Amino acid sequence: MGTVRAAGAREPASATDAGAPGDGPRPGRPPLTERRKAATRLEIAREAVRLFADRGVAATTADDIAAAVGISQRTLWRYTSSKELCVRPLLSHALDFVTALMRSWPRDRPLAEAVAGTPSSLAGTSADTDAEALRDLVRLTRTEPGLRAVWLQVHHDAELVFAEVIAERTGHGPDDLEPRVQATLLNGALRIAVEQWAWGAGPHHGTLTRTIRRALDLARSGLSD
Repeated sequence: MGTVRAAGAREPASATDAGAPGDGPRPGRPPLTERRKAATRLEIAREAVRLFADRGVAATTADDIAAAVGISQRTLWRYTSSKELCVRPLLSHALDFVTALMRSWPRDRPLAEAVAGTPSSLAGTSADTDAEALRDLVRLTRTEPGLRAVWLQVHHDAELVFAEVIAERTGHGPDDLEPRVQATLLNGALRIAVEQWAWGAGPHHGTLTRTIRRALDLARSGLSD
């Protein structure tokens, strides 16, 4: 595990991060401080999942998580309000990636193509390298009610954003029936696909990409029978 600096710690900026003298942050890219905070949140999530998988949620304390990351408990509470919520960045990171991909997807191509290709698009990113941690976390949601609540809340929040993206592309309002129903189908297909992938086992268990594509196909065709 790499060293995680406490919030506010300084480190030399690379030429890429610094840019030319007088330049502000790159358009569309969070400032360096925000990227450091996001990296720390993800590291907290990874260590929390590792400890939860080893010990269970009840037997894991906030002190345990903070010590594993190399920060104080006081710093930990700057990033989260409960030990269960420590895992939220691991769940929301990939969904944020999906949303960004949907927003930039060509309007003449179906959104389902963007979503179906998300696991492949994540290759080489931190979300891709966190696949095993995500699998462990989703498996834990079956037996840990607190983690299950976080999992469902993340998807509820994502559904609202999906409806906004669909509405922007179709000329509807985000509260109109059409984008809300489409967002619900999309969100439900994604959630169940990830659960199926995480909970499945055996030689016939498919990859996440294949499972998501199959779930989207079922969502599109299931109500037409």
